[in-house]
Amino acid sequence: MSNPALPPVVDTETWQRELDALRVREKAATRELDAIAAQRRRLPMVEMPDYTLEGADGPVRLVDLFDGKPQLIVYNHMWFEGEEWQCGGCTGFTSQFTRLEFLNNYDARFVIVTQGPIDEALACKRRVGNKMDWYSTANSPFGADVGTPPGGGFGVNVFLRDGDTVYRTWHTNGRGTEQLSHSFALIDLLPYGRQEEWQDSPDGWPKSPTYSRWSGSKEIAAAYGEPGA
Repeated sequence: MSNPALPPVVDTETWQRELDALRVREKAATRELDAIAAQRRRLPMVEMPDYTLEGADGPVRLVDLFDGKPQLIVYNHMWFEGEEWQCGGCTGFTSQFTRLEFLNNYDARFVIVTQGPIDEALACKRRVGNKMDWYSTANSPFGADVGTPPGGGFGVNVFLRDGDTVYRTWHTNGRGTEQLSHSFALIDLLPYGRQEEWQDSPDGWPKSPTYSRWSGSKEIAAAYGEPGA
């Protein structure tokens, strides 16, 4: 049985012409992203209090999360109290980051902070096979102060350290976090894209309810988690 949802079939010359036209827009988008990054580098910043979080080895100051580096990216992971399986979106997003050593060359570190108690957070990390360093803000106002209060959502925050003083330089949430992801970048290259109802696709293209194709925490644990964790 043939697939009815197919792009038009054309000759190579026509295909190249259409690709070249798209490339003009792609290059314009790249230049706009460069300009946005330049503006981001010029943002002012806000001095942060001296927060104390919890790590695998006990209490840790916010400045110590930098591990001596001047720059820090924090992903604030959603947390639902009492739940064995935490947010599938956060679990899937952070499972992508298995090799972060390249950030050393850029004087930076990337960690997870969650509202979950540290013992539960670390158990969750092992269960789903996450490779990042996790910290808890369960006993600190840090999460609430950077836009992710208990029972709240997720977000990304970036910090800059000058000695023992920490500054908040950037924040995003929602789909703003997609720019850190390689999964959607790959999926968006596919002819059918994300196959979600909201996407602008030709008539007849496969459509699914939003989020329905995302891997859940159980699936990620089965693929990456530690046996018996």
